[in-house]
Amino acid sequence: MNFQSSPLIRQANAEDAAALARLIDIAGEGIPNWLWSRACEGNQTPLDVGTERARRPSGGFSFTNALVSERQGMVTGMVLSYPIDAMPEDDPDALPAPIAPFVELERHSVGTWYINALAAFPGYRGKGLGSSLLAAAERLARENGTSAMSIQVYAQNSGAVRLYQRLGYELHERARVRSHPCQPYYTGDVLLLIKDLA
Repeated sequence: MNFQSSPLIRQANAEDAAALARLIDIAGEGIPNWLWSRACEGNQTPLDVGTERARRPSGGFSFTNALVSERQGMVTGMVLSYPIDAMPEDDPDALPAPIAPFVELERHSVGTWYINALAAFPGYRGKGLGSSLLAAAERLARENGTSAMSIQVYAQNSGAVRLYQRLGYELHERARVRSHPCQPYYTGDVLLLIKDLA
């Protein structure tokens, strides 16, 4: 697959909800699927729950906070981002173990434009799509008057850490992984990386 030309990146819409749910699960290393499975009713699948949530017009995981890349009319990747304007009220110790370190680190992200998730479908990875999506999110942050970006990543995800550092993100804080069966990274840290846009 040849990506010589820049990918089309656009604001997501409600019709993208199913693709967004699949992509957020990829970005979240299976944790979203595990969380959604706890909310299933009747014959719903976890992906059905995720799709419903992505279709909502409000909330962190909403299509309104997503930019998608598109090729030949198909969604190929997405970045989910928004400002963190206030200290999260949730107590990390009262949350499910897989998400606790992420909420803990959000407390150090107040005032930044937060990259909640970045993902591409197989076949579209390793070709600069992630960099293009991050650049689009940075433009959005600047347009909204935000002077810093933040992103969280497992320390063991060395490829992603290298990408973010190459793009100017620097280590700001870390939190210990809280072991849970759905996580691929049972030990180590979740890293908070911040990029100054000034």
